[in-house]
Amino acid sequence: MCGIVGYAGASSSVADHGALDVLIEGLRRLEYRGYDSAGVAVVADGAIHSRKKAGKLVNLENVIAEEPLPQSYTGIGHTRWATHGGPSDSNAHPHLADGGKLAMIHNGIIENFAGIKAQLVSEGAEFLSDTDTEVAAELLGKMYGEANGDLTLAMQLAVKHLEGAFTLLAVHQDHPGLVVAARRNSPLVLGLGDGENFLGSDVSGFIDFTRRAVELGQDQIVTITPDTHTITDFDGNPAEGKEFTVDWDAASAEKGGFPSFMEKEIFDQPAAVADTLLGRSDADGRLTLDELRIDAEELTKISKIVVLACGTSAYAGSVAKYAIESWCRIPVEVELSHEFRYREPIVDENTLIVSISQSGETMDTLMAVRYAKEQGAKTMSICNTNGSTIPRESDAVLYTHAGPEIAVASTKAFLAQITATYLLGLYLAQLRGNLFQGQIKDILADLGKIPSKIQDILDRSDEIKELARSMADASSVLFLGRHVGYPVAMEGALKLKEIAYIHAEGFAAGELKHGPIALIDDGQPVFVVVPSPRGRDSLHSKVVSNIQEVRARGAKTLVIAEDGDDSVKDFSEWVFYVPETPTLLMPLLATVPLQIFACELASAKGFDVDQPRNLAKSVTVE
Repeated sequence: MCGIVGYAGASSSVADHGALDVLIEGLRRLEYRGYDSAGVAVVADGAIHSRKKAGKLVNLENVIAEEPLPQSYTGIGHTRWATHGGPSDSNAHPHLADGGKLAMIHNGIIENFAGIKAQLVSEGAEFLSDTDTEVAAELLGKMYGEANGDLTLAMQLAVKHLEGAFTLLAVHQDHPGLVVAARRNSPLVLGLGDGENFLGSDVSGFIDFTRRAVELGQDQIVTITPDTHTITDFDGNPAEGKEFTVDWDAASAEKGGFPSFMEKEIFDQPAAVADTLLGRSDADGRLTLDELRIDAEELTKISKIVVLACGTSAYAGSVAKYAIESWCRIPVEVELSHEFRYREPIVDENTLIVSISQSGETMDTLMAVRYAKEQGAKTMSICNTNGSTIPRESDAVLYTHAGPEIAVASTKAFLAQITATYLLGLYLAQLRGNLFQGQIKDILADLGKIPSKIQDILDRSDEIKELARSMADASSVLFLGRHVGYPVAMEGALKLKEIAYIHAEGFAAGELKHGPIALIDDGQPVFVVVPSPRGRDSLHSKVVSNIQEVRARGAKTLVIAEDGDDSVKDFSEWVFYVPETPTLLMPLLATVPLQIFACELASAKGFDVDQPRNLAKSVTVE
């Protein structure tokens, strides 16, 4: 969740910037992760100089403007999302130790901090914050003395006392030009420059300065100077990372003329789906998923698939269940990652675990994947972030190609995830012979038409925005769907909750008569996702009946229907038509107007749709 940036440069570097420029710009790029305070520390003139402030990054910049920092080429920067201790100046990072000579920043949760703190207090340590981070800083300061002033060795000694999830970055006044970092169960990536090196929670933290990056593994320590980087394990043994090139630049993370990143990313969706499909099949329509590192013969033996995800990604998994079971005839379970490993689930070597995470760092999902691997299951990741932890630790990966998603509320990553699960389902059907090759080719052709159909919806977005603005005072909105429309309804409700802060619920339309219909009152807005009349006739007619049921009780019915479906007009206050497409692919279209609606309604209420309150982009703690 927190944003972390580290920098080691030199005045003789070809780069024309100091540490503060790198830190502030990196933190600005990482704002999308969500935060409630920000701070920096630089090494200059033989001392540590630190500034930190609760609130947005601009608050920190104002503090620095009033109390300028000296020129420096070594530093660390942090945006904090509160865990231990509330949002405040004193709890903001960096935290100082060793008599103010050492500064530390931290992402994650140190689970055994209380015992360590008690021991340090008994030895005379004094604490100025409520955080677990300051405990780690004091511990590192103590180890620095035992390591005779070797900061890397001190980090190796300190981490052996820590339990939980953490990325730690530290600088010391005795070592200008040096930053030491450690990672366990928390994201960290190394950036390689010319006469300068970088560290970041993800590549956004240094994308303005370099596109060369190195994946860092679990339980590794990295030490950077302007000209070198050294990686070891926690015991000090030499280790290696995997270098890669970032295939997008800083401009890709800009708003591009849109009022918010969220709206830009909604309009990015034709490209996100098209890019995720690109290069996945040959001229004969045969899928070639080169990233899947599980042997094809092993995949044919799979008897059960379990999808692990949280939030929006879980709804992508719910869509996948309908498609994969239909195409492959394999039972699919969709599990919330944070519930999965605590109920003693039944998995074995014939179970395929499919984890879905935009960031690849979602802690609940990571821990669930590790549990499944311990039980002998095959693991596969669907992820949007190259080099992140979950794909690295999985047996196979299918990367989406949505590009950087900055807004906290997921939009284009969601559609890319659904697209990737369709590719997986078709690939398994190809391997197992569940579908003829001609059928697979036809479905891929239908998928290939989706980007232009999404664009058609976007071209007509004004009518959705007008509806949203007219409902800016709504206090509750309900969503109904059946079959693949059910997860679409849940995702539509989640978007409103996330960014507009109003009550919203998504229901399976058939559940109405089992309780939720009691919520219907005069004027209650109800979105209904109507299935195609060309598909399962009984399902379509049942949903039309649901519309009549809620309207008869005073609901304001808002309908998403397929082009040409005139049967809904007489029972709806508002209808938005999406292009015709096969039923299983409909979520890729029906979701889009609900995203636009939520974004515009929240904007009309004056809220920051990119950084909603209390939320972070990547949930990297349990």
